[in-house]
Amino acid sequence: MNAYDEYMKQVVKPMRAELVQVGFEELTDAEMVNEHMNSAKGTSLIVINSVCGCAAGLARPAVSQALSEVANKPEHLVTVFAGQDPEATVQMRQYFEEVPASSPSIAIWKDGNLAYFIPREQIEGFPMEQIKDHLVEVLNQVVSS
Repeated sequence: MNAYDEYMKQVVKPMRAELVQVGFEELTDAEMVNEHMNSAKGTSLIVINSVCGCAAGLARPAVSQALSEVANKPEHLVTVFAGQDPEATVQMRQYFEEVPASSPSIAIWKDGNLAYFIPREQIEGFPMEQIKDHLVEVLNQVVSS
């Protein structure tokens, strides 16, 4: 591993921990992604994490708060880290090729299908509370149906 890669690994450690601390499992390679996506029953909340400011100030806090408020929690919480785990990110995005790749983004996968997707365009520039409320509303609808 070169010095840059080692530096970035240390820089993103707290960004990874922010989701892991609220129950997310990190999928760091294509095999882990395929294993989850092909075996998970029920609903998975998938966060495509990134180092950008809108991930730090908006997406991760909105997801964490939504999970503490939502009545219907998904059975699975998983994340891939764009720019850090490229193999896992590319593989995850293949499961919802119909939407343009963006990070950060939030996907809700239910019973083998993409049930909902919140792209970067609906995160960046919006108040964190609005993103959280949007996610709570969607989770309450999708998970309970």
